[in-house]
Amino acid sequence: MNPVRQALLWLNDPLNWTNPGGILDRIGEHVSISAAAVLLGCLVAWPLGLWLGHAGRGGGLVVLVSNLTLAVPTLALLTILPLTFLGFGRPAVVVALAVFAVPPLLANAYTGVRQVDPEIRDAARGMGMTGTQVLRRVELPLAVPYLAAGFRTAAVQVVATAALATFVNGGGLGEIIRLGFGLSIAVGGGQILAGGLLVAGLALSVELLFAFVERLVTPRQLRRARRGAGRRAVDAITGS
Repeated sequence: MNPVRQALLWLNDPLNWTNPGGILDRIGEHVSISAAAVLLGCLVAWPLGLWLGHAGRGGGLVVLVSNLTLAVPTLALLTILPLTFLGFGRPAVVVALAVFAVPPLLANAYTGVRQVDPEIRDAARGMGMTGTQVLRRVELPLAVPYLAAGFRTAAVQVVATAALATFVNGGGLGEIIRLGFGLSIAVGGGQILAGGLLVAGLALSVELLFAFVERLVTPRQLRRARRGAGRRAVDAITGS
């Protein structure tokens, strides 16, 4: 039977959704793992990025950290971390995925603060605000659209990568793919394809959700400025 037809039949079977360890359970595991990883990444990356952006230095450090974390394969971390005190299971998976989430979170937090108009900072200091107050009351609110953009990117990347959690007993939708590989291709090909479609569909849903959230928290003037910059870039490329 055609693998696409097998996948559709597998997805249309209600028992594959509702049985213990079925699709609904695996989606819940996948979302919980991804959410924990992104939140852990936020706890690490946002304070560091905001502080470096406020201090006006550390741009090289941001680039270095981002490049280092991107250079380390997630699968390698998933292989190494279970051999530490974290052990096999979700803690190691969450930490590995959090490392993967740090680069967009850190870079966008830093950029969000640095893009604040210096005149606005000077005006805030002229009103007697301390450095902490400037960061909390002025720079942080203006950086929110950038934080949302970084969160969106990190969330989509983590959701798409969390399928690898199955290799270290971490659960998630990757379990469906792994079990399919445990069968012959003739029997399990449809299940493998179905698992891949579920991961892709979940990642796309997260992308659409946080794209909407990002639009809500981005001021209209900034959206217009971004569209104008995008049009100018296209015109420069096309030479029109």
